[in-house]
Amino acid sequence: MKAPLFRDPVYDGAADPVLIWNRQAKEWWMIYTNRRATAPGRGVAWVHGTDLGVASSSDGGQSWVYRGTLSGLDIEWGRHTFWAPEIVWHDGLYHMYVSYIRGVPEEWAGHPRHLLHYTSPDLLQWTFRSQLELSSDRVIDACIYRMPDGRFRMWYKDEAHHSHTYAADSPDLFQWQVVGPVLTHRAHEGPNVFRFKGWYWMMIDEWRGQGVYRSDDLENWERSGLILGEGGTREDDGTMGLHADVVVQNEEAYIFYFTHPGRKDGTPEEAYDSRRSSIQAARLHVKDGVLACDRNEAFVLNLQPGEGPGLE
Repeated sequence: MKAPLFRDPVYDGAADPVLIWNRQAKEWWMIYTNRRATAPGRGVAWVHGTDLGVASSSDGGQSWVYRGTLSGLDIEWGRHTFWAPEIVWHDGLYHMYVSYIRGVPEEWAGHPRHLLHYTSPDLLQWTFRSQLELSSDRVIDACIYRMPDGRFRMWYKDEAHHSHTYAADSPDLFQWQVVGPVLTHRAHEGPNVFRFKGWYWMMIDEWRGQGVYRSDDLENWERSGLILGEGGTREDDGTMGLHADVVVQNEEAYIFYFTHPGRKDGTPEEAYDSRRSSIQAARLHVKDGVLACDRNEAFVLNLQPGEGPGLE
């Protein structure tokens, strides 16, 4: 498998990937936070003012072509920040929930963060639906999965509540009701939920690797270890894996994550090599009820057409 899987050719800051099968173009799309690693500016302006980058693959994910950025997302005048999209297909529409910050802040903290909901028939023409009213005005990193009784559940990071994972439920993907806290053991972000080998799994980015939780009902979660905490041997894969997405197909599960390969002791935080990021892919396994990932394992990525994130 090629490593890295993808690097953004404009700003070299691809992060927070989500993969979706484009039913109209008949190809896989990777939509990601287009961090501006090469941009000048003070502080952390480079992680703000970000568009959503798009790369496509017509060969099952083995090679990716940069296509540009999503347009038509602006809800007010000016340059603004879009982070960490979640995109699902349901009932003839793509639904996107994306983190939004007004403007281009130079600091991490102190700015309201909201989740915006859009829909699209083709991943290109987007209609703004609403700004979600959730547990605070510091929410990011949505993940959507359908509950066994038909409800839709969203897990997200609430920075105003200790950066814990909270949940909200919806009957229709439009109206949301907060359920409350789900994981409160430590600060974290980027929840991702999927089903594989008879279990529901939730992964969270603990900034030391991906924390793994297991459930048989999507309500009660038990700790099941940590993956991608130790660096691998592939090119650009020698640091921890950050903010991941998972695609499950039949008996296979693939994890897509990003790394900061140049973040080593002694490298200045503001240096380009510390900022740049790469998207990587690896395969997941379940052994004795435990989720595992060998990021050095050789494998062939073979995403099948017509399968992937959906909530039918």
